[in-house]
Amino acid sequence: MIAGEPSGDRLGAALMAGLKQLNPGVTFSGVGGPLMQEQGLQSLFPMEELSVMGIAEVLPKYFHLKRRIAETAQAALAAKPDAMITIDSPDFCLRVASIVKAALPDFKTVHYVAPSVWAWRPGRATKMARVIDHVLALLPFEPPYMTAAGMSCDFVGHPVVAEPLATPEERALMAGDGPLILALPGSRRGEVTRLAPVLGQVLARIKAAHPTARVALPTVRGVADLVAELTENWAFKPQIIHDPAEKRAAFAVADVAIAASGTVSLELAANDCPMVIAYDMHPLTLWLMRRAALIDTVTLVNLVSDTRVVPEFIGETCRADLIAPAVLQLLENGAGPQAEAMRLTMERLGKGGEAPGLRAARSVLNFLKG
Repeated sequence: MIAGEPSGDRLGAALMAGLKQLNPGVTFSGVGGPLMQEQGLQSLFPMEELSVMGIAEVLPKYFHLKRRIAETAQAALAAKPDAMITIDSPDFCLRVASIVKAALPDFKTVHYVAPSVWAWRPGRATKMARVIDHVLALLPFEPPYMTAAGMSCDFVGHPVVAEPLATPEERALMAGDGPLILALPGSRRGEVTRLAPVLGQVLARIKAAHPTARVALPTVRGVADLVAELTENWAFKPQIIHDPAEKRAAFAVADVAIAASGTVSLELAANDCPMVIAYDMHPLTLWLMRRAALIDTVTLVNLVSDTRVVPEFIGETCRADLIAPAVLQLLENGAGPQAEAMRLTMERLGKGGEAPGLRAARSVLNFLKG
C-alpha cells in the first residue's frame, strides 16, 4: 500500500481496517502516514517526503523522488503481495506501478481515488489503464470513465461520510465568546507558504467587523512548524490544533471556514460549516492546469451537488480584498444555499450506507477473487 499525503493516509487506514475485518489474517507493507501505521503498516520512509504538488514545486526534488520511486517499486516486488494498492498521489504511485508491471505483468494493481478525468486531462484514464487493473472511486459518476478506459471500477463512497463527528463533550472544547473562524491553509508546505499570508490579511480585515472573533487552525505534523511561524503576526492569534478531538470540535462549532481547495471542503460539508475556498500555486502550474481544465469549479461540494454556491478565489483572485467580503457575508447571513448543497453532497457520497472503508475492502477482495 502506498499513500503520499494526509488525505491518502486516511483513505488507506479506513481500507486497512475494512480488510482486517473481512480477512483477519491480512498483512501490509509499503508507505503511509500515522493513521496507516496505527493499522499495522511499517512505512518504508516518512510519507511527508511525497507531499509535493505542481510541476514547479516537484522539480527541485526530482532526483530524490525518483530514488524513492525505484526503492518503493523494488520493495513491492520483493514482498510478493497479493496486490499493490496505490492511493491517490498519481505522479508518484503510477510511476511505481509502471516499474512493477514492467517487471511482472500479472502483478495485481489497485488504485484508490479515480483520476479526475472529468475535470482535466481525460487521457489520463487510458494511460493509467496500462499499469492499473482495478479502481476504487470516491465519486458516484466516476466508474464509467474508468471502465471505458479498460479498468474495472467500483464506487465505494467517500470516507468523509463515515468519519466521526464531535460529541457534545468535544464541542465544549471550543466554547467561547465571538464567532469561530476556521483557517485551513492546506497540508502541503507549498500550500501553506502561499496561503497563510493571504489568510492573515483576510483575518486582519475581518477584525474590524468582528473584533471578538476567534480563529482555529487544525494542522498536520508535516507543516506544523511552518504554520506556527507564518501565523505569528496574524491579527487574531490562532489556536493551532493537533488533537483529533479538538479538530472535530472546531469543525462542528465553527461559524465559517476559509479553506484551501481539496478534500477539506467535504469535511466542512459533513459538519454543515459554510465555507470560502482560496487557493494559489506557482504561476506555471496554474497556467498549465487552466489550459487543461474541463470544469468551471475546483470545489468538490460544488461538483457533487451540481451547484456553484461555494465561492472560490483561485490564482490571481486569491486576494484578501476579495476573500474577506465573502467571509463576512457568511458570518452575517449564515450558510444560505450552501446548507442544501452540503446536505446533497453527503447524500450522494454515501451517507447512511455501509462505511466506505469496508466497501473499498470488499471491492478489493472481490477483485482478487476474479
